[in-house]
Amino acid sequence: MIELSQLTKVYGEDIVAVDQLSLTVGQGEVYGLLGPNGAGKTTTLRMILGLLKPTSGEASILGCRASSDPLRMKQMIGLVSASAGLYQWLTPRELLRYFAIGFGMDEEQARQRTRELSEVMELDRFMDRRCGTLSTGQAQRVNLARALVHDPPVVLLDEPTRGLDVVGAKIVFDYVQFLRQSNKAIIVCTHQLEEAERFCDRFGLLYHGRLRYEGTLAELRAMTGQPSLVEIFLELLRNDSAHVDSGKASLSTP
Repeated sequence: MIELSQLTKVYGEDIVAVDQLSLTVGQGEVYGLLGPNGAGKTTTLRMILGLLKPTSGEASILGCRASSDPLRMKQMIGLVSASAGLYQWLTPRELLRYFAIGFGMDEEQARQRTRELSEVMELDRFMDRRCGTLSTGQAQRVNLARALVHDPPVVLLDEPTRGLDVVGAKIVFDYVQFLRQSNKAIIVCTHQLEEAERFCDRFGLLYHGRLRYEGTLAELRAMTGQPSLVEIFLELLRNDSAHVDSGKASLSTP
């Protein structure tokens, strides 16, 4: 479904944001692309979306390449970002219809899709209130519904729980479970490692732009001898420090 092949982004002569990143994500799979701020997660998402041209390598979805058909690539992706806002003076009903029409639906198709998403995301109680009056949790539901308005096969979530309380985070967890059951291919980018353990099937640990570890939680535990993603990442940091101090090779990319 999603395939990244040697994806690389270099700024200037020597700032490597993403370094030869290769991975695949299948239907119904939740892949956690994890790492601290500055690890290259958002840069990777921007290259998948076709918003940022890679220095080398390729991103593709179902054979469609971002480099050769960026418009079609965008149509195959739903993006959920913590930084995305809502049009404050529109109601959720108006906002969803607006985006549905933007993706090429006619008025009847847009109304039907809006009704479907209202039911799935439990928006009925506030569908006709202005978005500026919604609570954080309600606005989050609308934002999540917006990413699905064109029924994309792929959903990318960039720090989806940032700034949310426990209730808001649970909405995101339930949403990810719904995406999995709907056979979407999902990439979740986050530095919240403990949260990622709750809903991701497989993980890639990104550090300084390189994929240092990849596998299921059980595989990563066996590989490192550490019990949790937090401890696994601390082990990565220790090995990286040892590499800097000794000049010897540290962890290699799988």
